[in-house]
Amino acid sequence: MLFERWLAQRIAATADTEHARLLQHFATWHQLRKLRAKAARSPLGTSTTQECRQQTTRAGAFLAWLAARDVALNACTQADLDAWHAEKYSARRPARAFPRWFMDSRRMPRLIIPNRPTINPHPMGRNQRVAALQRVLADASAPLRVRVAACLALLFAQPVSRIVRMTVDDVVRHGQHVALRLGDPPTPVPEPLADLLPNYLQALPAINPNSPWFFPGRRASQPMNPATLRDGLRELGIPAEKGRTSAIRQLVLQAPAPVIAQALGYHDKSTTRIAAEAGATWKSYAPGDHTG
Repeated sequence: MLFERWLAQRIAATADTEHARLLQHFATWHQLRKLRAKAARSPLGTSTTQECRQQTTRAGAFLAWLAARDVALNACTQADLDAWHAEKYSARRPARAFPRWFMDSRRMPRLIIPNRPTINPHPMGRNQRVAALQRVLADASAPLRVRVAACLALLFAQPVSRIVRMTVDDVVRHGQHVALRLGDPPTPVPEPLADLLPNYLQALPAINPNSPWFFPGRRASQPMNPATLRDGLRELGIPAEKGRTSAIRQLVLQAPAPVIAQALGYHDKSTTRIAAEAGATWKSYAPGDHTG
């Protein structure tokens, strides 16, 4: 509903009536169809609707850019599309969604969408990740919720989009032991993070009383916006994506990929692929008792 309200305002603000019509069709037959199907299965996350907003904004910018070159959408050439990506390059997926839909709906000639690899050639190393984790745990001046989120990314390889969907019930306490319900069974939490989590839980009522979310947002009954948490991690000097990638690669080298997937809430195919890329040798081990 929030996206539809935003979309109506965005369409109304589009001066060119033909552009407004194209954006309306793109939103109706591509974005809203997928959003409604996904919402029927589970609650929509903020990142999902934010991506749709970015797609619409980029689509409008593309149409305006073509108009400035006196090129109609149905007359767009490969040279035009290449020039757009050269001038307005974005590695994010929203830059590819709208031209593909325009082509599939025959509003635009079938062209090749330029692709640039987004894999970082210099991922966070193990020593760098451990140093970042030690710094976060020792920095009492930083916001507690950002420190906790940084530990979840650096230690348990959790993406920000999943971190903000955690609830207070995902923290399981058995006496002096603390575990996180990231997968099944709950994953034990080592010290000193096990000390930070109860302190953070005690501070939650002051942030948003009666909220079930582990990272509550400003809006009632809604979790924190992933972009807000990502900005907090960036201010703390924590590259969330590179830190999470480094963590999961290290974990699949220490244990079989299916075990890591079950413990941390990943799909086993994802961890198996990551393990193969990281050079894990678990698949080469023969089953059976090797104590003899």
